[in-house]
Formats: sequence, structure tokens, C-alpha cells
Amino acid sequence: MRRLIYFLPTLLILATGCFNNDNSVPIPNPEGTFSGEFRLLRKLPNVTKIDTTKATIQLILTPGVGFKVLGDTIKVHAGSKGRYGIAGNGIRFVDSTFVVGKYNKRHLQGDYLFVYNGTNLQMVFNSGDSLSLQYDLKKTN
Repeated sequence: MRRLIYFLPTLLILATGCFNNDNSVPIPNPEGTFSGEFRLLRKLPNVTKIDTTKATIQLILTPGVGFKVLGDTIKVHAGSKGRYGIAGNGIRFVDSTFVVGKYNKRHLQGDYLFVYNGTNLQMVFNSGDSLSLQYDLKKTN
């Protein structure tokens, strides 16, 4: 019992670190213009090396209006536009230019996980262990 009395203040100090800090500022949802790198990582059947393709893109997120993808849209990533919605750490893009069956270039279409710290936006879409679409973007305005 005596040991518990001496340990109790330490336990209380450790436990208070688990409570929410009312002074913390919540990170807003991403909006505005972002620029950076898009990476397509793909593992083809019967090939051991991972195929990596990159492009520099610009993403414009306007709440209530939609999104646009601009930049290096010639070979890897298509110029896209459409609507998006955010729930927790997920963001869903519905690209109005996406046509099923035409996969010459990647479109910003589907459900992505994202991390945003107010400046840097990272988004990822994984399909099994053979495809990963990654966006590393920085807010420019």
C-alpha cells in the first residue's frame, strides 16, 4: 500500500498527458492550390523491379466547387476536374473527365487516404500490392 501512495503522483502525471489539450488548433481541411510530385508505382507480373513514373502537377481544391488537376498532364497524369468530398482522413474524388476503360493516363478518381499539416498534402491510393498512386504536394496559395 505504501508503494502505491508514492507511485500515485507519477501515475497521475502520466495520465494527464493522455487528455486533450484545449489549446491545440485543429488542422483545416485542405483547400487552395497545391503543387508537387505525382508518383505511379507499379509492379508488373513476372517482373521483380517496381516501375516508377513521376510527373509534376498542380491540384486546385475549392470547397463547394470542386477540383482541377493541371501541370504535366501530357504522359502520366491526365488533366482532371470534378467534385470531391472529405471525411476524416479520406478524400473521394469524382472526376467528370474519367471514362471507364480508357487508362492511357491516370485520373484523380476514387478514394484516397491523406495527411495534411496546413502546408504539405500527401495523398495515396493503393490497389493491392501491385499499384500505388502517390501525391506529395505543397500549398502554394
